[in-house]
Amino acid sequence: MRIISGSNRGRVINPPKNFSARPTTDMAKEALFNILENRYDLSEVTVLDLFAGTGSIGYEFASRGSRQVMSVELDYASAKFINDTAEKLKFPLKCVRANVFSFVKNCNIKFDIIFADPPYDLKDSDKVINMVFEKELLNPDGVLIFEHSKRFDFAAQPFHVETRKYGKVHFSFFKNEK
Repeated sequence: MRIISGSNRGRVINPPKNFSARPTTDMAKEALFNILENRYDLSEVTVLDLFAGTGSIGYEFASRGSRQVMSVELDYASAKFINDTAEKLKFPLKCVRANVFSFVKNCNIKFDIIFADPPYDLKDSDKVINMVFEKELLNPDGVLIFEHSKRFDFAAQPFHVETRKYGKVHFSFFKNEK
């Protein structure tokens, strides 16, 4: 796993061998950040990374200068690894160890970008999308990006804007267009 761009471009981060998380592929991550950099000044955004896993997405935002990155991960070892890595790299990133659904239900902070990458086999993981909009966790012009497999099709979902496909990785973008 490597950081693609920013202050720590090219830095390789090696999670412990026993990690079961599936990091977003470099190809998909690079494509995603190309989209985001064309739409946002990443040095001005606040980010929430749900189902953070290895922390790969959060590190990428932090390396690109994002003001604040909050990651949420249930697994103790993963959350500790993310926080330790962020401290070592002096990133403005904090990982909260929590169940994502409980965290979102109780969250009162607004973000510019929310990224959710649940395990592909997690039952009802897509419920987090409606929860984010019910709780109004996005700032105006904010976006929720949900990473998923091809088995999901969100075209009929009211906040869905677009889906981008990179190999087996799909990113669906959601915005509150009120």
